[in-house]
Amino acid sequence: MAFLRLIPDDTRIQFMRGRIIGLATSAFLSVASLLLFFHPGLNYGIDFAGGILMEVRTPEAADFPALRQIVAQQEVGQASLQEFGSPQDVIIRLPRQPGPEAAQQQAIAKVRGALEQSVPGVQLRRVESVGASVSAELFRDGMTALGLAMLAMLAYIWFRFEWQFGLGAVVTLALDVTKVVGFYVVTQLPFNLTSVAAILTIMGFSINDKVVVYDRVRENLRKFKSMPLRQLIDLSINETLNRTIGTSLTVFLSAIPLVLFGGEALREFSVVTLVGLLIGTTSSIFIAAPILLFLGEHKLRRGAEPVAERSAAR
Repeated sequence: MAFLRLIPDDTRIQFMRGRIIGLATSAFLSVASLLLFFHPGLNYGIDFAGGILMEVRTPEAADFPALRQIVAQQEVGQASLQEFGSPQDVIIRLPRQPGPEAAQQQAIAKVRGALEQSVPGVQLRRVESVGASVSAELFRDGMTALGLAMLAMLAYIWFRFEWQFGLGAVVTLALDVTKVVGFYVVTQLPFNLTSVAAILTIMGFSINDKVVVYDRVRENLRKFKSMPLRQLIDLSINETLNRTIGTSLTVFLSAIPLVLFGGEALREFSVVTLVGLLIGTTSSIFIAAPILLFLGEHKLRRGAEPVAERSAAR
């Protein structure tokens, strides 16, 4: 049913004309993201930084100055308060208390008691406490998971395609991940285990999108044996463009309800997924394909296109 297609089947967009701009823009954003990673750095959540997180709900719209004063009077260190969801929902983050686990529970009890006494009807909905050793182990395991996932994807692409495809996909994937990290720094969203799950999800979607484009490139390499690689890549992207846009739009529409109506963890996960979706979709066209062109221009294809193949391509 052609009328349901988002992109016409006979598009002839010359994407490779913008390959230099695409690569330069991507490199600039990735370098900027790395610089931001070192300063000001990520806002590590309770999972990775350690400390105490308390989720409370007040009977009316939260009075943040009053709540900050109540928590400060308990002498539990520099606390941060953040609204999420409705104006009644508040996240209170406390630093790790000196001493054993008992000290953490005492701090929680002090803050809880002060809130219940000063704000009648307040509800303590969630409490998390993570120690320094546990947070360090979680961070190490999370980074290990990201590294192993990238190595596994490199091995898969390298096994399925030529080395130019594998290298192009993994370099693009690394650029995608650095941009997502830059987004975390700019927005100061908490970077925690949910963030690792979001990045892994983005990596999976991104590599799948690149496999679709690369698979069509490989098919066309066999079909049009003398077509210049630049023209062949443009042809392959145009042939898969409808599928790429359709899949991305489907995931995008699926994530919007989670952004609007999900809880704190789901909302953060979904927002990052939407950003990663945009990055992964555009990088398949403007980053992965140009890298493949530069790596394989004199190895995957040589020569000019015969007239018969030019007609077949059209």
